[in-house]
Amino acid sequence: MATQPEIEHPNKAFGYAARDPSGFLSPFSFSRRETGDKDVAFKVMYCGICHSDLHMVKNEWGFSTYPLVPGHEVVGVVTEVGSKVEKFKVGDRVGVGCMVDSCRTCQNCCDNLENYCPQYTLTYGAKHKDGTITYGGYSDSMVADEHFVVGIPDGLPLDAAAPLLCAGITVYSPLRYFGLDKPGLHVGVVGLGGLGHMAVKFAKAFGAKVTVISTSPNKKEEAIQHLGADSFLISRDQDQMQGAMGTLDGIIDTVSAVHPLLPLIGLLKSHGKLVMVGAPEKPLELPVIPLIMGGKIIAGSGIGGMKETQEMIDFAAQHNVKPDIEVIPIHYVNTAMECLLKADVKYRFVIDIGNTLKSTS
Repeated sequence: MATQPEIEHPNKAFGYAARDPSGFLSPFSFSRRETGDKDVAFKVMYCGICHSDLHMVKNEWGFSTYPLVPGHEVVGVVTEVGSKVEKFKVGDRVGVGCMVDSCRTCQNCCDNLENYCPQYTLTYGAKHKDGTITYGGYSDSMVADEHFVVGIPDGLPLDAAAPLLCAGITVYSPLRYFGLDKPGLHVGVVGLGGLGHMAVKFAKAFGAKVTVISTSPNKKEEAIQHLGADSFLISRDQDQMQGAMGTLDGIIDTVSAVHPLLPLIGLLKSHGKLVMVGAPEKPLELPVIPLIMGGKIIAGSGIGGMKETQEMIDFAAQHNVKPDIEVIPIHYVNTAMECLLKADVKYRFVIDIGNTLKSTS
């Protein structure tokens, strides 16, 4: 028989969990492991709500385990460090993103690409090496190996730092890797949600010219006036799309719904790159001839390694790159999930864990 979550580990913890694929979140008592030699324990202050949390609580990807405590945009203040921890001390501001472990020995891990390790451990809903289940940041405390903990610079508000740990690194990494981080380049961003608005902000911070591509005409003013994009294309407007053909050095595609790639490929210059960071549930149709005719590339990118995540957080602090957030109390979390399903958020919900999550025990 499986050990009860409350007594699995020595340290009591409290959060909100889904118990079944209805996805409804409610108070949940569980436990965290003792702070090991290389571990950092911290009091959770804020946790962002990512679209993948919605998929996971409802088991839409088919591998959720219940009870499930979501949350992989977790920030807080260090309460305890292990005897061999070198990078952090009690009182430091820290965060944990999408993963809490990896094998540490494969080529990807050696190359600071823990995000592509075949054996990485997700921050929630996965199995630790000791066989216990990981629980995420919709909770009052967190403990993780220091290698997977990021330091939050003092100039960055904790609530704004939370979404950077998933949404931020998800767009920062491909902009850097695919060379779209140079002043004067022209970068397209498809979709203007949690990921898309961060792609606009990082691309602008790198000095690029940015065009937002969206199906929603009503997002034009927001994209240009508020987020600082240089231009806006309605993807359903054939005249607009035709007029912009061959103008973009690269595109970050953040859309997670099924959508046609051919019009986007047409927007690229020769040797342009279309990078997918959204994850549609069904396969997309890939027209190959337009790729061949322009030497164009379609690629994918998933979050980033730990070294790059720290680099991204430091860059964000230096260049004042912050997500647009709506801070909510924990008891609003189920309503927030419904809003997220309807894309009714600008642009990321962040749960105020520190002030609103109180143990009922």
